Amino acid sequence: MEQKPINQLEFTKVFMTILFLALGGVMIAPFLWMVSTSFSPSQDVFRYPNQWIPSRIVFDHHEQIWSGKASFMPYYFNSIKVSVISAGGAVFLAALAAYAFAKIEFPGRGILFLFSLSMMMIPPQILFVPQFIMFNWMGIYNTHWSLILPGLFTIFGVFMLRQFFLSIPNEISDSAMIDGAGHFRIFFQMMLPLAKPALATFAVLDFSWHWNDYERALVFLIDKSLFTIPLGLQNFVDADHIDYTGMMAACSAGIIPMVILFLIGQKFIIQGIAGSAVKG
Repeated sequence: MEQKPINQLEFTKVFMTILFLALGGVMIAPFLWMVSTSFSPSQDVFRYPNQWIPSRIVFDHHEQIWSGKASFMPYYFNSIKVSVISAGGAVFLAALAAYAFAKIEFPGRGILFLFSLSMMMIPPQILFVPQFIMFNWMGIYNTHWSLILPGLFTIFGVFMLRQFFLSIPNEISDSAMIDGAGHFRIFFQMMLPLAKPALATFAVLDFSWHWNDYERALVFLIDKSLFTIPLGLQNFVDADHIDYTGMMAACSAGIIPMVILFLIGQKFIIQGIAGSAVKG
């Protein structure tokens, strides 16, 4: 029986699948090593070649994270507080500004939007000194508000959500205005429900930025009781010793909120990607 030649399209599909599986394996390898190390004895950290499966499973490091003398729980809740408030406020304010730039005609709209985009070229580190002076004058230096307030305003979020609102036909909002609806009613009752995929995508991204923020917390926080998870990891580093297993246990615990958030918003993110593909 004569065999049919392999279709070039099928070969390309199989090759790309294998390639992306290999790249995915390379990207997930550090994460797997981190989890494996968190359950390994301390003497196995630098064993070569790497021992992916622990020779003996140890739970002491994870127990110390939650109930030890240097409990990681305060840092955990501090990070949740800062990230949730910052991401929630940023999503709402960015959506409000994006709707205005996309659907409301006002003089200088284009120039103001371009000026806002130009601010993205300024490195955030340049603003640390003036922010330090301003927060100290306001009395919020060394408080969580010094991390939350700057995080409420994001130019990237405005740009991202504006592009989504532009894809919504103007006839929807125009027909609502003919029926007597104002901009706030259109925004809350029509635009926000339609923008759920874009809002969920931006919420996941913004939450991860605040959750992993190290520089801003290092500059604006002094009291140890206010530290977030990135700063709390310094507890595992001494002058002559680094507790790698404890640090890996803390990092493993720190990823849990990100995984939960992605699982909750996964459906909306996939809808946004699928919707963009259909529109394209």
